[in-house]
Amino acid sequence: MIKSATVSNISPDEKEWKPGEWPVVGHRWAVELLSGAIASGNVRHAYLFTGPQSIGKTALALAFAQALLCEREERPCGQCPPCRKVLAGVHPDLRLVAPGYGADAEKAEKSEAKSLGIDVVRFLRGEAALTPFEGNWKIFLIPEAENMTPESQNALLKTLEEPPPQVVILLTALREESLFPTIVSRCQIFNLRPLPALEISEALQKRWGVAEKRAEVLANLSRGTIGWAMNALGEETILEDRQKKLEELIELPDAGLVERMNIAATWAQKPEEAVALLELWLGWWRDLLAVRAEDKAGAQNLDRHRDLEKQAARYSVTQIAGFLSALERTLGYIERNANLRLALEVLMLDLPSPA
Repeated sequence: MIKSATVSNISPDEKEWKPGEWPVVGHRWAVELLSGAIASGNVRHAYLFTGPQSIGKTALALAFAQALLCEREERPCGQCPPCRKVLAGVHPDLRLVAPGYGADAEKAEKSEAKSLGIDVVRFLRGEAALTPFEGNWKIFLIPEAENMTPESQNALLKTLEEPPPQVVILLTALREESLFPTIVSRCQIFNLRPLPALEISEALQKRWGVAEKRAEVLANLSRGTIGWAMNALGEETILEDRQKKLEELIELPDAGLVERMNIAATWAQKPEEAVALLELWLGWWRDLLAVRAEDKAGAQNLDRHRDLEKQAARYSVTQIAGFLSALERTLGYIERNANLRLALEVLMLDLPSPA
């Protein structure tokens, strides 16, 4: 099954914009570089967009593809047939390369495998050899390229070494280190950084009509990732789930050692959820330190300011700073594939008891 790329992360309200204005929040430096490449005719055959989850990597890659395929002078115009086809996910020269691409559709839908195998890349290589259907470019978008198997990365490298003149390959990944150095060296790299909370808040208000207070809360909670803020707009359960988890984390220091160890064992059974919890906890303890430093404006959890003040008063600055270091250290251990349960148990021992 050949899949066309979709633009699900662009709001319906964002499908109309001024010609030449990219439908991307922030990352203006990257937009300027990519726009300049199109204007000068110096388009590379491979681009790698890296950065935290929901930072806007795929949105930027899709906007670049749209600008490449746009047939008007001010790109992307958002109005010409190619632009509208990209928005609808039906442009024949823009392909989303994901598990199931070029394979049996029913088999791919039943499979829960995230890895991108060699058969998929072989099919891509066959498609890349064909001329574009409509425009001057044939564009392949490979999101979460870190899920490519070593065999598929080697297969893709052959295309990157001798790319057809009309082909542009766009990859996204959390970190460039997750890909072979030989692939990275053949790409122009755009390392996207978290956006300022103010920029996200203004975008939520102006582009999506979010009330000011709610926009500020979402912007601060997003940790600079516009994608998280947009997802939270459509799913109230995200904020409800956060409130529930925060309550549990706030009460945890009052638990006894046996209860802490039991919680560590429970978290260890769900690695992805454990990392998300630790990151939530990290933000909370950073806020406690900000409150103790009388820098409430720098707090992330603005909607819980009363709880922050109450909790901050229970710990010394030394205790807060020490546990922050322990949290960061634990996340580092997990990233390096340390024993998850052991890392969590040590963290529970480091958790200070309130005065």
